[in-house]
Amino acid sequence: MSLIVVGTMAFDNIETPFGKSDRIVGGAATYIAWSACNFTRPINQISVVGGDFPEEEMQALALRGVNLEGVQVRKNEKSFFWAGRYHMDMNTRDTLDTQLNVLADFNPIVPESYQGSEFLMLGNLVPSVQLSVIRQLKSRPNLIVLDTMNFWMETAMPDLEKVLREIDVLLINDSEARQLSAQYSLVKAAREIMKMGPKYLVIKKGEHGALLFYEDQVFVAPALPLEDVFDPTGAGDTFAGGFMGHIARTRDVSFENMKTAVIVGSAMASFCVEKFGNTRLKELDREQIDSRIRQFVELVNFDIQLV
Repeated sequence: MSLIVVGTMAFDNIETPFGKSDRIVGGAATYIAWSACNFTRPINQISVVGGDFPEEEMQALALRGVNLEGVQVRKNEKSFFWAGRYHMDMNTRDTLDTQLNVLADFNPIVPESYQGSEFLMLGNLVPSVQLSVIRQLKSRPNLIVLDTMNFWMETAMPDLEKVLREIDVLLINDSEARQLSAQYSLVKAAREIMKMGPKYLVIKKGEHGALLFYEDQVFVAPALPLEDVFDPTGAGDTFAGGFMGHIARTRDVSFENMKTAVIVGSAMASFCVEKFGNTRLKELDREQIDSRIRQFVELVNFDIQLV
C-alpha cells in the first residue's frame, strides 16, 4: 500500500475575513501527508525544506507513518514561503508575497527504498519536477495522480502537456479546467482534457462539491454545508490526500471505488477549512473521520418512487 507524495513543505502567512495566521507550516505535500496518513502507511515523502523548517513538524509527520528519506534539508537556506489574503467569499484570494527559496532549484531524488511504491501523488509543483519523479521510477505505479494549477498552464504548458500524457488522474478546480480546455461547459472541458492523457478527471468546485469524469460517466459529489470556514488554504491538497489515501488503502483503481475516494477526499477537505493551516488535521481520529464521511453519504441518500 506504499504511496509516494511529491510536493512542497513550506510556510504560509494567511489573512482571511476571520483573522490572521501569522507564519505557519503549509505546503501541498504537508497537507496531503497529514490527510493520507489516516488511511494508508507508509507515505514516502519527496520534498525540500530549508534549515528553518521546524524539526517538531518533521517528527510529528514521522510518527504518523511519513517516511522523510526523500525530503532534502538545506540547512543554510530558507523554506518556500507564501502569503495571501482571502476575500469575503473565501473562494478568491490575492497573493501578497511568494519566496521560492529552496524551491527555486529543487531537483527531486527518488530514494531506492521508494522504488516499487504502488501509488504516486504528484502535488502542485513545477511540471518538469513532477515529470522528473515519474521518470526516476523503475516500475510504473498502479496509479499516478496529478494536481496542477493555472500558473503552470500560463508559464510551463509544454512541460505540463508532457506530464499529462503520463498520468491516470488529474485533479483541478473548475476555473483551471476551463482554462486548460478552452471550454466553458465542464462536461465539454472534461472531454477535451481527457484527450490530453488522463483517464480520470476530478474537477473540484469548492463549496459546490466535486465532479468525477471517466469515459462517458460522471459522478457528482456534494460539499458539506459548513457553518464556519476559517481558512481554505490547503483544502484542495487535503482532498487529494484523502482521495489518494483511500485508493492506496483499498488498492482498487476502478471508477466505482474512485467515487468513494472523492467522498473521502471531500470529507477530509471539510475538516481542513475549520481552522488555520493543518491544525484541524492534526486533531483528527478515525471516529471523527468516519462520522464525517457518513454525513456526506446522508446528503445524497434518498428514496424516490416514480409514478
